[in-house]
Amino acid sequence: MTRQCLKRKYRSGLVSLIMGFVLANSTNAGAQISKTYERNFSEPPSVIQKRLQKMQSAMAGHLPILDGFAVPGEHPFERYQRAYFQATVQVTAAPGGKSIVRATAKVTAWYDDPARTHSGYELLRSNGRIETDILDQLTDELAAEHPPEKKPSSTEPKPEVTSALQTKDTDSAISAPQPRFFDSSSVSSSLSHGIASSMSGPDAGALKAPADPERGRLQNEIAQLQEALKLQAHPNNMAVVRKSGTAVVSTPSLSAKPVFLATAHDEFEILNYNQDWVHVRISGLSRGWIWRNDLEMPDNVPDAPTQASSPRSADFYHVVREETAQFPGDWEPLRGKNVKLISVQKIDESAKESGPELKLEFAKSIFDKSYGEMTQKAGDLAGVVLIFDSADGGMIAASQATLAKWKSGALSDSAFWRSCFFDPPETFAAGGSSGSR
Repeated sequence: MTRQCLKRKYRSGLVSLIMGFVLANSTNAGAQISKTYERNFSEPPSVIQKRLQKMQSAMAGHLPILDGFAVPGEHPFERYQRAYFQATVQVTAAPGGKSIVRATAKVTAWYDDPARTHSGYELLRSNGRIETDILDQLTDELAAEHPPEKKPSSTEPKPEVTSALQTKDTDSAISAPQPRFFDSSSVSSSLSHGIASSMSGPDAGALKAPADPERGRLQNEIAQLQEALKLQAHPNNMAVVRKSGTAVVSTPSLSAKPVFLATAHDEFEILNYNQDWVHVRISGLSRGWIWRNDLEMPDNVPDAPTQASSPRSADFYHVVREETAQFPGDWEPLRGKNVKLISVQKIDESAKESGPELKLEFAKSIFDKSYGEMTQKAGDLAGVVLIFDSADGGMIAASQATLAKWKSGALSDSAFWRSCFFDPPETFAAGGSSGSR
């Protein structure tokens, strides 16, 4: 078993213990916190239970935020951390071989009391989104595995209409679709195949020129459903996170504090973007910003936007000299050690002050490049130091250990900046205890 699997197993066990402790010590938790959501299914309980076993990964997990998943309570959501959910599903038999499925979700989070006297895990009330999502997913899975059978009808359709609407692989006629079919890939594929077959078969002419209103109604439904499937099956405005630990921040700033850390393969809806940042929807009304290089953008988004909201740092700064020397400061991690000194100047000395954002952006690109060169060459360099040689200049230093953690994803951008040395700190508008003389 790999280290990552052991880590995931340990984390899952820890979450279960925490959830169990909180639920066991919450007075009247079932009556005060939970609300049951249920739905009727035509399948027997044995079929439902089999499908639920394959959905265990959706029954518990980490919540990036509470907004959109829990009901606001006594404390604001901003004071909570480490939010988790755990759902339970109960299946009971119903008359006629059918089933009733009830879903209940518990949400817990660590409350950070400003006074430090009432901090601890609290049980919050789910707003129903988790339960509804689970029931929706179950509905979709069952629809994909067990398409609805053809119901007997006293009035059979005309032979030419039947042959035009049926597919080669099934005997069921296309009827008014249920909403859940829009999210089912198997149903979408089968339906598209059926439409293609009908339009290319011997009765294609009959479909193009319906002989009666009923045939025209069915043809119109097919066209509307096909268009809906085309629009919903392949969303083209989703950005995918490249690696775990990617920071989602509240403002497009390299020194902004993360709202939370995203996991590899997380997907976010794109609201806007520029050359450096992508504005994404987190959940509901919640928004955030992600550094563009940390995302895989959809194919319809160009590599470089035609209009940038801010100028690139490479248009303002350039490296004029690189050398190996002793650290010219009194910062403990690099004191008395050899470092790579990089001198930076403005391309146009007459240009106005560029501000801290462009400096940090340029410094990030230089740190990224320099660390790659350090790993390829043998040496005893303890870190990298950037010196901005201008009236509004300053110095930024990063140790080799900090650079390694940042490049491996163990440190977010904002955590990386807090681990660097800034002299003077106010020139770069960067916080952190290390950013001082």
